[in-house]
Amino acid sequence: MTDLTELTAVQLVDGYRKGEFSPVEVTRAVLERAERIQPEVNAFVRLTGEKALEQARRSEERWRRGEPGGRLDGVPVTVKDILLMRGHPTLRGSLAVSPDGPWEEDAPSVARLREHGAVFVGKTTTPEYGWKGVTDSPLSGVTRNPHDPSRTAGGSSGGAAAAVALGAGPLALGTDGGGSVRIPASFCGIFGLKPTYGRVPLYPASAFGTLAHVGPMTRDAADAALMLDVIGTPDARDWSALGPAPGSYSVALSGGVRGLRVAYSPSLGGQVAVRPAVATAVRRAVQRLAELGAYVTEADPDFADPVDAFHTLWFSGAARVVQGLRAAQREVLDPGLREVVGVGARYSALDYLAAVDVRMELGRRMGRFHEAYDLLVTPTLPVTAFEAGVEVPVGSGQRRWTGWTPFTYPFNLTQQPAGTVPVGWDGGGLPVGLQLVAARHRDDLVLRAAHAFYAASPCQ
Repeated sequence: MTDLTELTAVQLVDGYRKGEFSPVEVTRAVLERAERIQPEVNAFVRLTGEKALEQARRSEERWRRGEPGGRLDGVPVTVKDILLMRGHPTLRGSLAVSPDGPWEEDAPSVARLREHGAVFVGKTTTPEYGWKGVTDSPLSGVTRNPHDPSRTAGGSSGGAAAAVALGAGPLALGTDGGGSVRIPASFCGIFGLKPTYGRVPLYPASAFGTLAHVGPMTRDAADAALMLDVIGTPDARDWSALGPAPGSYSVALSGGVRGLRVAYSPSLGGQVAVRPAVATAVRRAVQRLAELGAYVTEADPDFADPVDAFHTLWFSGAARVVQGLRAAQREVLDPGLREVVGVGARYSALDYLAAVDVRMELGRRMGRFHEAYDLLVTPTLPVTAFEAGVEVPVGSGQRRWTGWTPFTYPFNLTQQPAGTVPVGWDGGGLPVGLQLVAARHRDDLVLRAAHAFYAASPCQ
């Protein structure tokens, strides 16, 4: 028998259309899976079982009439507890946020999913205000890796990644301000996309400003393309949102990689120490790209590590997030967050603008780079999942999560589309991710190349 929790969104919609199974059957299976994994992995802040089943029953009736309400009608989806979802508290991983309502508004991406008939099965875990690259918080505790619960799921969209990896819904909404979709997707062995900034509208605006993207976290690239077709439409509440997409991302998947100019940078010009198992898996996958017809050149983008500028922008944003909290509320914050808030509060406006200058120069360099190359390929991360409950790998000597994410945060600064696709395993059975980066507005190229990987089954 078909395990309904293992099907992709594309397969679910096809099955509904053919009458092979119903949204109610699928939602029940997904909720049962979510309840089963929750005690060990801790992917959810809350499950919305009864409401989800109500939505599924309405969807089932629409399908019975042959009148589906949208492109995702009856497909289970989870929402990171950073994004507003009507009728449920959005606590942002914080004891400082009151659950008292009213909670009457959907974030734009949630609203688009609702309009297309998606079934909301729960809100997923996040570190407090999404501030770091692992998922633990004073509110909900530690979220663990689906392949080894002693390891981290990554973050900040760790609950979303773990849920998708374990069959608790094929689609998840995550947010990414420095890697927060790509990091947990890589650690958990799923696909994650940080779209071009503004492609998916965001409201309320993030205190981290234009570093923060909303993106799909899915089983494969085809599901992400379908999801982006739905959520990547304008919303009047986001003044920085892009206009309508140039076409369907799902349709664009068929382009393949033949003829694409691909730059492979294994270590950003020697700036990053990559673990051998990661380097080997990524190099093997890059060879597969060449076999599929891409023109692959080993080449590095011309930039030095922009971590200081990123810290200025990120820590200033953290300080802004908590600016309105009372002293008693600050006392219950994650100690690491309190520390970076203190740093961020000491930056001046001139410090901030100097970081913006670095950002603009980095964007210029990457714009020129993509005149020569359609895609940049790197490891998503230099490491695989490490111990759960810590910000940095034990014994690494690193201070902050940015010490082990040098491949991800530069492309939040530049606002480029970047995705991660699983391409193998380390010696301990933990997933390795490969990152695909394209020029701004070329999300289609990231999705095309990722889809080619899935079609070629690189992990088999």
